[in-house]
Amino acid sequence: MDKEKKKILIVDDDTFLLDMYALKFSQSSFEVYTASSAKEALEKLKGGLSPHIILLDIIMPEMNGFEMMEKMIEEKISPDSIKIVLSNKGQQSDIDRGCDLGAAGYLVKASNTPAEVIDKVMEIVTKK
Repeated sequence: MDKEKKKILIVDDDTFLLDMYALKFSQSSFEVYTASSAKEALEKLKGGLSPHIILLDIIMPEMNGFEMMEKMIEEKISPDSIKIVLSNKGQQSDIDRGCDLGAAGYLVKASNTPAEVIDKVMEIVTKK
């Protein structure tokens, strides 16, 4: 990774996971931003936040991660951000939907430790 810290926006309604991933990514030289809902994330993006990476959950109240991705496409919000799904929904249909909506990666929470999530995010970013 280059000298510039990569900005990451982590979107998850589970505050324990949100805080834990925020800590882990900041320890790995990321500039971390968090949002506890898709609506909050969209507000931050519309307000000028331009992260390199958006790591988002799917199952959230009010607006799920897929709906957030659809809205980002419709409104051309943060089109250059690398979107990576981090969810407990691991069915192939969900993975396909995430990829169809522009996700560069799809990670299943239960199958990855926090360290593995960071490694896989770095791998995806390096390929882009």
